[in-house]
Amino acid sequence: MDSLQAIKQRFGIIGNDMHLNRALEKAVRVAPTDISVLVTGESGVGKENIPKIIHALSHRKHAKYIAVNCGAIPEGTIDSELFGHEKGSFTGATATRKGYFEVADGGTIFLDEVGELPLTTQVRLLRVLENGEFIKVGSSEIQKTNVRIVAATNLNMHQAINKGKFREDLYYRLSTIEIHLPPLRERLSDIHLLFRKFASDFAQKYNMPGVRLTDEAVKVLENYGFPGNIRQLKNIAEQISVVEENRFISPASLQQYLPSKGTNLPSIIESKKNNSDFSSEREIMYKVLFDMRNDINDLKKLTLELMQSGDAQKVQEENKNLIKKIYNDVPSDEQEENRVEVVRLNEKYAETADYEFAETIDADESLSIQEKEIELIKKSLERNNGKRKLAAKELGISERTLYRKIKQYDL
Repeated sequence: MDSLQAIKQRFGIIGNDMHLNRALEKAVRVAPTDISVLVTGESGVGKENIPKIIHALSHRKHAKYIAVNCGAIPEGTIDSELFGHEKGSFTGATATRKGYFEVADGGTIFLDEVGELPLTTQVRLLRVLENGEFIKVGSSEIQKTNVRIVAATNLNMHQAINKGKFREDLYYRLSTIEIHLPPLRERLSDIHLLFRKFASDFAQKYNMPGVRLTDEAVKVLENYGFPGNIRQLKNIAEQISVVEENRFISPASLQQYLPSKGTNLPSIIESKKNNSDFSSEREIMYKVLFDMRNDINDLKKLTLELMQSGDAQKVQEENKNLIKKIYNDVPSDEQEENRVEVVRLNEKYAETADYEFAETIDADESLSIQEKEIELIKKSLERNNGKRKLAAKELGISERTLYRKIKQYDL
């Protein structure tokens, strides 16, 4: 336990929760080996500390340690970033470039958000894990590398596998040892300890007296769910340290810094979404368009029957439900004004089977989802001043997917 305490002090880890201690013990035990490790846990729990510990305690500690955020690299360039490319292999490749796996030869690579990797890149990564081989983009020459891979994710990997977003064989190669870090809400005894540490740090940083919580405020803090985990707690401690004039924080003052509900942070907790709850402007627009298309088809059907039979009374009786469906949102007085008038044909035309003057035209409805998608992407980019990260969040898609669609539609 003394050595574990030394590890915590060395890497700035605060807490005595038994699940946290178990995760650190596993990291220390696996460090001297070359086994692949998968670190799991919600966003903000400090997953980036585990690969640092593993690298520092391994025989690779004098070689390079490279941390790669897989979710921040666009899909079109991630293969080049990881494995390198040859000159002229694609537009903009003006020189041969080494990838992370070549640069980190003999060291450790930390793949954060590994669940965001495209399937094609997952195949390349599997080959590196199996035999240490990779091929640069635009090359046919096989290269060898000797790196240790530590990966991390906040996704439920089994769900990702079932949805076809992550290869099952790669998951088992990465998770030879799986280390899970508990969320902050499961480390009640550590919450106040962490707050005191952050408050002390900010007091030194901003050269001001440190803040302290009353006993009642401590209970409020420990009962809060912390969807953002340690990252959110640190943010709250900094806000209170800077804003509050009174250095003793009451429950009422603390509550002002604790968001009541809702979070957009990724986590491994499953959440159910109400199908009738349209969470974005895009979904609402799609529904309106589909309803319009159905109404147009109903009007076509009604018009065709009127033309074929010529008996307005009969058509009205046979299609009462259809007419009611089309005009159900129109007030009764407006319905009277907007009633469809059936123009009877001249008798000489009524006797003719083929109406040369009447042509049935299938309207070319502008209901293309692709066109609407382009329109929404343009609108979101304009509203967010061209910032792809904010636009992707508003559209409900990943930044990498938005980048691909911008390239696809040449926006």
